[in-house]
Amino acid sequence: MSKCNSCDDSSCATQKKGAQENDEQFQRRQALESRICSIDKRILVMSGKGGVGKSTTAVNMAIALSQQGHRVGLLDIDLHGPSLPKMLGLEDIRPNGSEEGIIPLEFAGLKLMSIGFLLEKTSDAMIIRGPMKNSAIQQLLADVVWGELDYLVVDCPPGTGDEPLSAVQMLGGKAAAVIVTTPQDVALVDVEKSISFCQQLKLPIIGMIENMSGFICPHCDKRSDIFKSGGGSRLAEKYSIPFLAQVPLDPRIVVAGDSGKPHILSHPESECSLALEHAAEEAHQWWQQR
Repeated sequence: MSKCNSCDDSSCATQKKGAQENDEQFQRRQALESRICSIDKRILVMSGKGGVGKSTTAVNMAIALSQQGHRVGLLDIDLHGPSLPKMLGLEDIRPNGSEEGIIPLEFAGLKLMSIGFLLEKTSDAMIIRGPMKNSAIQQLLADVVWGELDYLVVDCPPGTGDEPLSAVQMLGGKAAAVIVTTPQDVALVDVEKSISFCQQLKLPIIGMIENMSGFICPHCDKRSDIFKSGGGSRLAEKYSIPFLAQVPLDPRIVVAGDSGKPHILSHPESECSLALEHAAEEAHQWWQQR
């Protein structure tokens, strides 16, 4: 809020109350814009299909960007099934508050926030719908003291519903999407809807990542395409979207997620980690070229 009050940009929409806004709505919008103004680039990690490794991608890409020297925040907006606390081993940690707002947790150089950090127990259900979802996401953005960030990586729930729509509308013109899929046709049909979602909202697409793209047997080194292979790259080519990486299946990435030790930190030399690092670098280069 103080940043908006001291800003001399007369063209900024937060300088004037909208015609349809009451005082409370104007103050909430100004608080949101004040936080967002300090975040340079916003990446929404999306997929029309559940179970494709979206949260794993978001966590490991965020860490990769941080390791490349960027100031990075990671926001989990999956209100019904937040994964961030478990994946980072922070299930029993709760954030502190200050006069400025909620202080985000920190892990491996990242600033973190998830609705899971605000629940009394990790098993508690978040029973919420419609406009309340929009309000919850606004709070996760506006009430958290993110500070100056180069990147905010946003882990979205699957689909094209309230949560990703609210995030796109709140994050503004400096937002873009990374779309995650697995190779098989059943996933690609739903993931194609995410591309349509981005096109309709005029949300730029940084690129596509194909997860679970082949499995290399640790005993015989033979490759097995359990979920086929190449579906993501073909879909990216169909829509002229950059193809960022093929990330193979690796049993260790499951162990990493369950143990709270992200794969890119516990196995930095693995093929999975190198692919995700490459995706993060490609995403950074995409922003540099805009």
